[in-house]
Amino acid sequence: MNASSSGSIPTIVALGAPANIRHPSGIPPGFRADRRGPSSLAVGPYPPAMEALAERLSQLDSHVQGAVRVVAFYDTLMRRRVDLPALARASAGLAECVAGIRLHGTGRAIRMASDGTRASVPPGPASTTAPITLDDEEIGTVWLERPGPPGALDDVLLDRLAIAAATAVERYGPARTTMADPALVELVISADSDEAARARALRLLGFAVGLPVHAVAVRSRLPLDRVGGLVCPARPVKAAPLADVGVILATTVDPARIPAGVRAGIGAADSPERSWREARTALRFATSRRPVVHYADLGALALLAQVPQDSARDNADVAAVARVADDPEDLETLDAYCATGSLRRAAGLLHLHHSSVARRLEQIGKSLGIDLTDPTGLLRARLALTAWQLLDD
Repeated sequence: MNASSSGSIPTIVALGAPANIRHPSGIPPGFRADRRGPSSLAVGPYPPAMEALAERLSQLDSHVQGAVRVVAFYDTLMRRRVDLPALARASAGLAECVAGIRLHGTGRAIRMASDGTRASVPPGPASTTAPITLDDEEIGTVWLERPGPPGALDDVLLDRLAIAAATAVERYGPARTTMADPALVELVISADSDEAARARALRLLGFAVGLPVHAVAVRSRLPLDRVGGLVCPARPVKAAPLADVGVILATTVDPARIPAGVRAGIGAADSPERSWREARTALRFATSRRPVVHYADLGALALLAQVPQDSARDNADVAAVARVADDPEDLETLDAYCATGSLRRAAGLLHLHHSSVARRLEQIGKSLGIDLTDPTGLLRARLALTAWQLLDD
């Protein structure tokens, strides 16, 4: 048999992987790069039934032998269902250099050194790269980092690594990480995306088909990945910065787990694009007193977000609240009273005697031109205060 006998290679691949694998990574101990050069790979030990096959392999051109063994190597890894870090580790050991895998949906790279540890050196130039494709769509890249020229079998190795990585993503989803590619997240939440593109983006981000995906709009000094991990600790969650706000996509959201100091709006719809619109609206209603707002809890108040800004500013009650807001103490008092609807409860929130709060409210009512002790007056003050707060968005 010679190099032109390509028709028999699939048979060799199907039979060529040793059956007795005990290595914890799922890699046969004998699968390693021979020190004599990258085009000569030593494989063994062979079971007795494979001696004839080994003899046939020895008759092939050395480069074809190496290519067939690389194919068999990755066939073994795929049948052993290894994950992405194990694939990178195995590839680094086989190629005797740093091997990397990057998925577009995760925003990070897996880089393994030839000794099986995570590469600590800064990324070097990739001597060879190959795209990872799934359903005819590029979802990532694999590469090798060599100090010198590419090895003779690098192209074959990367081709098989890319296929194995796509298989692992299809089986397990992307490598677990909260931060995601902002472009993919924007594609998911944009109202202009078609359903096919949105579905592909969700799959690349690791969300299973058919699962509800809720959006959270966040303003926080805390890292987004930390916030995302807290609100949805046990299920798929992805986060990315987008313009002036952070986006969190999750299958479930626990508002009680959002940490202090974070303002968040939570969408109610199951579809991510509609949920995102709701989340942005809910975030506009968030204040220091009520930092986390669920859109479902707004009810008819959500209609205020649709009032044009100029119309709200021209309203006499809103303009009066804006004047009161020049005094932070008066604004805090009005906010506490509108939030509780009770003089005594407002005094408790402010840690003041109720008589002191009553005197303040009397003066504030005169400034507003509203009787705050009357139910209709209190309603007007609440609506005006909320409309003014929305102007600050």
